[in-house]
Amino acid sequence: MRRLSAIAAVFLLAASIARPADTGPSYPVVLLSRQLVRDAGLRPGDTVVLAADATGARFERFHIGGVYEPVPDPMQFNATRYEARLHLPDLIALTTDRSDPQAHEAVTAINVRLADPRQLDTVARRIGAANPALVARSTARPREGDPFAALERFHVAIATITLVGSTAFLLALMIIRAEERRQTIGMLRLIGISARSIVVEILLEGVMVAIVGAAFGIVVAAVAQHGINAFFQARYDTPLLFVQVTPAIALECLLVSLPVGVVTGAVASWTLLRRAPAAVVGR
Repeated sequence: MRRLSAIAAVFLLAASIARPADTGPSYPVVLLSRQLVRDAGLRPGDTVVLAADATGARFERFHIGGVYEPVPDPMQFNATRYEARLHLPDLIALTTDRSDPQAHEAVTAINVRLADPRQLDTVARRIGAANPALVARSTARPREGDPFAALERFHVAIATITLVGSTAFLLALMIIRAEERRQTIGMLRLIGISARSIVVEILLEGVMVAIVGAAFGIVVAAVAQHGINAFFQARYDTPLLFVQVTPAIALECLLVSLPVGVVTGAVASWTLLRRAPAAVVGR
């Protein structure tokens, strides 16, 4: 009898541990942004009140189910992201007009992703012909009104100026090095080394200098991007990447450096080979 009482006590204890505690009424779950949870002093499991208007006339209570990081948006990098994510039925119940019995069935916009974006105009015309009350338009920013298009043109202008300046610097460096080796090149031509071989050597040297310079710049940018991103992410409290050196950008830099090296090497070799060998060595 005692053994049965002990077993029953164990089962009752296990049942009391496994049974969830009574947390009161059950509320829908909501996810809050990290900034909102931090500044409001909240944590997962707390109960919050969300209202559809500033007066708080229509409100619902929710349990905080978790915290999320808002998707980085370049248009809102300097804005504090106080946001919440609700299940669609909860959002509809919170935002619809309760005096309208058909409000739960009404929608104002539908987003559709086309399998072929090039058919946008055709689809828009068909939707307008089927129902003139519907308006179909692209949600993408037009190129002429996109602020990032102007930023891209600014970057292209800066890159062009940088490329012209680096080409002039490399050209001056190659000409100076060629003048320093003027007598050596003259002696090579006098002993029978062809001008073609000398040109190839100078061209290869120009290409190597350009590639090494581009690689050095890529390494500096790759190292600097971490410090730049860390500073601005801490400044604006966002995970947005402000600088990112991708493999495509690195490859593009290396490919641009090749013609720059060829051009500077060709000009440097022409300044020497256009003169006679005796004149080059000073005879």
